[in-house]
Amino acid sequence: MKIALMDSGIGLLPAAAAVRRLRPDADLVLSWDPDGMPWGPRTPQDITQRALAVCEAAAAHGPDVLIVACNTASVHSLPVLRARFEPDLPIIGTVPAIKPAAAGGGHVAIWATPATTGSAYQRNLIEQFAAGAAVTEVACPGLADAVHHADESAIDAAIASAAARTPEDVTTVVLGCTNYELVGERIRAAVQRPGRPPLALHGSAGAVAAQALRRIGAEPAPAAVADTTLTVLLSGRGATLPDTALSYEEGRFLQAVTSVR
Repeated sequence: MKIALMDSGIGLLPAAAAVRRLRPDADLVLSWDPDGMPWGPRTPQDITQRALAVCEAAAAHGPDVLIVACNTASVHSLPVLRARFEPDLPIIGTVPAIKPAAAGGGHVAIWATPATTGSAYQRNLIEQFAAGAAVTEVACPGLADAVHHADESAIDAAIASAAARTPEDVTTVVLGCTNYELVGERIRAAVQRPGRPPLALHGSAGAVAAQALRRIGAEPAPAAVADTTLTVLLSGRGATLPDTALSYEEGRFLQAVTSVR
């Protein structure tokens, strides 16, 4: 079994780690685009062109399924990607976890990139899954890029800015960009108010990994023997996991349990 993941940057690491935990015996292909980062400020047409190129690089390695582990690409590019690759290569998009967040009750904040915040795509998800719930959209300029570059001071500044714009009565935060899952606990600490109930965080990595397996008729097998490879493609070039990826727990986990090639 071979599972590919694409993103603009290292936001694909949480979903890749989730796949690895569900199927340690699956080969992984990680394809992202350091040459084009960040995608958020680009036009939808530019994003789709970059996404197609990153997916083409991954598809050349013959995966059974390809996870679009990027909210921005899922917002703007899924129809084009599916038209290009399906049915031969199933494409799994990433949807912000608005439905489970709203089901928990309370005031929900959706942290996302400026490109996703306020988009028709996200607004439709809110109307479909959180009608009647208190929902605040919080744009987080610079956070995805700071996480990608593991820039600690920039991460702190971007999180502090978004937290200051998050209502004090929020009980749940949806991590509407896959990069944010890499700093989820830092986000929780910034938003948690003294004396308030513990803040709930909702990411997408686990659900996306499970959906990819279902799409190809595979069951989770977390006890399977981990004799697999990890292929890394940076803007189409073969590489190893960069130091920025290894600064996060998910990147170190992937390197520790697979042979990188």
